[in-house]
Amino acid sequence: PADNKVTFDLLTNLQRSNTYHEEDQPAHLRIKPGMLSCPRDVSLQTYAGPEQRFCPASVYEYVNDTSGGADPSSSDAAKQKLVINAQNCIHCKCCSIKMPKEYIDWTVPEGGGGPQYQIM
Repeated sequence: PADNKVTFDLLTNLQRSNTYHEEDQPAHLRIKPGMLSCPRDVSLQTYAGPEQRFCPASVYEYVNDTSGGADPSSSDAAKQKLVINAQNCIHCKCCSIKMPKEYIDWTVPEGGGGPQYQIM
């Protein structure tokens, strides 16, 4: 848990990084064409979804798939889907390096969006 002296909660850290992305701009993090099943079939099944742990801004999270597309008799992992919260991205590029099968296409956001670090 955050002690607010040395460690801070996610929202405080994002606020301090001054991260900003325009609401109407296209997402700068996308699953590469032809790799849509990779998050569920490779990352989650084989590695227990490491992106939800290594991303410092919690951009990647697996949630229950309530769309009705999951087979009720399938495993718990097959009932989950990846949600990409690109608006939280602090542009550390960790996902470009550590993502199983490198299935994320990271592009520079339009309009200079992203973190606006003030004290560096």
